[in-house]
Amino acid sequence: MAALALALLLSLYSAAAAESGQSSLAAASAVLALILAGWVSVTIVPALARRTALRWLSFQVRFRLTREGIVYIGGVFLLALAALNTGNNLVFLILAAMLAGILMSGVLSSIVLSGNHLHLEIPEHIFAAQPALALLELRNEKEWFPSFSLRIVGDQKKIGQQILMQPVYFAFIPRKSSARQRVELLFPRRGIYRQDAFGIRTRFPFGFLEKTRRVESPMRVVVYPAIAPTGEFYEILPMVSGELESIQRGRGHDLYSIRNYDSSDSARFVDWKATARTSMLKVREFAREDERQVVLVLDPFLHPGEEGRHSAAELREKFERAITLCACLAWHFYQVDAEMEFRTAQAICPMGPAAENVYAVLHELATIEARAPLPGANALDGISTEPHKFKIILTSQPRGSIPTSLWTSSYIVFIDSL
Repeated sequence: MAALALALLLSLYSAAAAESGQSSLAAASAVLALILAGWVSVTIVPALARRTALRWLSFQVRFRLTREGIVYIGGVFLLALAALNTGNNLVFLILAAMLAGILMSGVLSSIVLSGNHLHLEIPEHIFAAQPALALLELRNEKEWFPSFSLRIVGDQKKIGQQILMQPVYFAFIPRKSSARQRVELLFPRRGIYRQDAFGIRTRFPFGFLEKTRRVESPMRVVVYPAIAPTGEFYEILPMVSGELESIQRGRGHDLYSIRNYDSSDSARFVDWKATARTSMLKVREFAREDERQVVLVLDPFLHPGEEGRHSAAELREKFERAITLCACLAWHFYQVDAEMEFRTAQAICPMGPAAENVYAVLHELATIEARAPLPGANALDGISTEPHKFKIILTSQPRGSIPTSLWTSSYIVFIDSL
C-alpha cells in the first residue's frame, strides 16, 4: 500500500509539472510512477494472492425466499409505487432504508455462512433400529466475526439412505471457536449409509432469505443387523444348545457322561456313587462350554422352489428375518465365549474366538444381499466334510436337497419357514 501511494503521488506530481511547463520533470515522474506500480504488480501482488484464501469463490449456496421475505418484498413493491406516484422524499427515504435492509441481510448471512467447518464423529459399531449417539462439531474459523443461528442439514440433492436425517441447530459460535452437540442417529435397516455432503443453513439476520451452503464431506457408515432377539431366536436357541452339547464334551457345568477313570483325570471329578455301584472307579464328564466350535452358514441363494410360492416382497422379508436370526445367534455365541466361523457363498470369516470376529461377521451380514442361484454354486459345498464342527445352516434349499452327512452334525433352518 505504501508503494502504491508513492506511485500515486508521483503521478499527481507529474501532472502538476506538466501543467507548469516542466516537461522533462513530468516525464521522469511519470516513468518512475509506472516503474513503481509495475514492480508492485509483479512482486507483491502474486505473493499476496498466494496467501489469500479464495475458498469462498467455490461456495455452493442455494437461496430460498421465505414467507416473511415474500411479505417484505411485497411491501417494498407497494412502497415503490407510492413513491413514484407521490414523489414524496420521505417515502423515497423509507424505500431506500427497506432496500438497504435486503442488501444488509444478504451481506450478513454470507458472512455468517463463510468460514465454518464441520465434523461428525460416529460410533464405530451401529446396529439397526437402535439409537446411536454421534458428536457433531462446528468450528468457526473466521478471524473477526462470530456465527449466528446455523442449522446443519443433510444433503438435499440426495434422496435415500443418509446419515443425518434431522437438522441440528447452533445458536452462536464465537470467532476462532467451536461448538459441539450430541446427535441421536437412528437407522431403520441394515446396510451401508452414505453422506456425500452436508448443508449449513441460516436465516440470519431478518429471515427474508434462507441460505444453504453445501459442504462436501463424504462419509460412509455400515449399519449391522438388529440383534434384538426375535420369536424365531427363542424357539431355535434351546434346540441349538441341545444339539451342540450332544456332539461336544469336555469340562463344563452340564453332565455329559460317566466313564471309567483314567490316570490323567482329576480326583475331584470322581463319581463315588457310580464307583460304589459298579465297584470300578468312575469319573464324570461335562459338556464343554469354553471351547465350543460353531460354524454359521448363511445361504444367500433364493432357489426357484421358494420363488414359485412367494412374491418378491415376501422373499425379501424372509431373507431379512434370516439375517436378523443369524446376527442374534452370532451375538449369542459371542456372549458365551464360543469359537465361531461364518460362511457365505462369497466370504468366509475363519474360526476364532467370537469376541475377535463377531464384528466381522456382523459386517458381512450388514452388506450381504439375496442372489439368484448360479449354476454350480452352492454355499453348502465343503462343509459336510467337517463332522467335528457343529454347524447352523440357514438356507432356502428344498429339504430333500440337503446332503445326508450334514444332518448328523448340523442344525438346519429353512428360510421358507421363518
